[in-house]
Amino acid sequence: MKGMLGNIMQQAQQAQEEMKKAQSELAELRVQGESGGGMVKVLMTGKHELVNIDIDSVVLQEDKEMLQDLVVAAVNNAVSKVEKEVQSKYSDMLGGIQLPAGIKLPF
Repeated sequence: MKGMLGNIMQQAQQAQEEMKKAQSELAELRVQGESGGGMVKVLMTGKHELVNIDIDSVVLQEDKEMLQDLVVAAVNNAVSKVEKEVQSKYSDMLGGIQLPAGIKLPF
């Protein structure tokens, strides 16, 4: 019984270390989202932090609503890409188990 408990504790510690490593890798991850055929590009981290926005000067001559829509679409595109990366990274760690929709990792 004592050996089993020690083994479980060791596995938990190893899982915690793997989670910290994955979180660190996600913080370093950079994903580009775009819209309007690349006229609006955003750069986002794996932690969903927006790092940069690049707007083609042609779009600046258009109306405000169009620009807003393109920025929203580019951000949503980047979020989608980050979510795919997160799912991929954590599903490997979880042995291929697919997480239910709406579950956000890292916790």
